[in-house]
Parts: sequence; structure tokens; C-alpha cells
Amino acid sequence: MGSKIVLVKELAPKTKLFEIESEHIAKRGLAGQFIILRVDDDGERIPLTIASCDPQRGTITLVFQEVGKTTEMLGALGVGDEILDLAGPLGMATDIPKNKTVVCVGGGIGNAVVWPQVRALKEAGNKVIAILGARNKNLLILEDEIRDLADQTLITTDDGSCGRKGMVTHALEDLIESGEVIDEVITIGPVVMMKFVCKTTEPYGIPTQASLNPIMVDGTGMCGACRVTVGGETRFACVEGPEFDGHLVDFDELITRLAYYQPEERAASDDYHRCKKLDLAES
Repeated sequence: MGSKIVLVKELAPKTKLFEIESEHIAKRGLAGQFIILRVDDDGERIPLTIASCDPQRGTITLVFQEVGKTTEMLGALGVGDEILDLAGPLGMATDIPKNKTVVCVGGGIGNAVVWPQVRALKEAGNKVIAILGARNKNLLILEDEIRDLADQTLITTDDGSCGRKGMVTHALEDLIESGEVIDEVITIGPVVMMKFVCKTTEPYGIPTQASLNPIMVDGTGMCGACRVTVGGETRFACVEGPEFDGHLVDFDELITRLAYYQPEERAASDDYHRCKKLDLAES
């Protein structure tokens, strides 16, 4: 038996929220952890962060963007359909301080990770400021859910269609320069964004955790696909992360490694679309 989907919600174009039955993970999942799933027997394994857990209902919530073959296959499923298997919870949970001021900086689909982090930080008695970014208003996700939890929420969009026009780093630097005493920053989003968030906080000596999203396969540290360089040492994001000291991460290496399989990813996506067209033509 697979894991049944009980709720599907479209958050933005090609971005969906699934609530899925998984009692084991729902009872144990913590902010910052993730699962690895396969849609079917022929599917690849992909990691997705656990956006929330409901132990009473025995469900977990996942948020994903349709960017390739597997996420498009996932996005084609509906309520009542089953995902073949879920492995988790995996990775280390976010290190949650107490009675501190923490800024959570999210971009794009990364806001799905900010959501549980803000919830956990508030439950521990912290002051939490959320900075959420997107290319435009239509792509901004989970703003209301995060705003309801955070003490302060700042929005930036590349085109100025919502909140401040500009990057999350602009809002973050202004917040620092305003005199706000910040004990820690946590950032999750596109790798380039996280790189520059860390560059923004480094001159001020503000501890910054970056939630990395390297290529993952088995999720147990056996395959080594998720290796990243942190402080000059090789670390495995699936078992030692996904969060690391952002001031020590070799982001340029991570960006290069994430591009390794782009030709294969495009080929798989193109083949998937061709098969879909053939199926439609034959039906």
C-alpha cells in the first residue's frame, strides 16, 4: 500500500500543496527535516521538505514545484491517489534556540521550509521576523500562513508587484542597519539567494544557517550524491544537514554540482512530455 493523498491545493502556477497519509512520519517529523519519495515503481527518488505534520490526523504536508519529470508526475496526482513510498523523516531537525530574535529568509519554494521553522521558533518563545521573496506576486506562496505566526513579515518581489521591489537581501540589510538586534538568521531558497544572504550577514558577524538542497538519492549517506563542502570539509547534507553554517558553505561548488545533470533532466522531461502527447493522441 502506498501513501494516500487526502488534500491537493494549488498555491501558485505549477506549485502545489499535498496533504498525505503517513502516520509514522507525522508522529516524528520536525521542522527542517525532509522525506524522500517515489511516485511509482519506475520513478526516481526525490527529497521534499516536510512543511507540516498533523499527528492526530496521521498526515504530513508537502509543497513542491513542477520543474521536471518526477515533480510533474507528482503534480498529475489527485485526492485519493497514492504515492508508492515515502522514506522519512530524514536529516537533522532545525536547531531551535529559545528567547532569541531570529530572522527567517525564504525565497520561492523555500517559503515552504520557512513555514515550519517559524512555527517551531515561535513555540520556543523566540521573536521571529520573516523575510519572504518571489519573482512576482503570483509566485509568492504561504504568505498568510507565515504572517499569522511571525512577529513581523517583510515581503519582496523582483518586479515590485507585492511588498518591496528588490531582493530579500535588501530587506535584510535594511533590517540590520535599523538597529534590530538579530541573534541568528536562517535562510532557505535558491542557492544563489542563500549565498548572498550569507554574504550580507557575514560582515556583521550574525550566525547564519543555510538549508542546502543538493542532489540526493538514497537519503542515508550511502551514495554520497549530496556531498557539499563546508569549512573545507566534505559533509553529507542528507544525514549531517540539510542546515549548515552558511558562512562556511562553498556555494559556488554547490551551484556547479547542481548543474551536472541538467542535460539528463531535460531529456527525461522531454521524453515524459512526448509520451503524454502519444497517450493523448491514442485515447
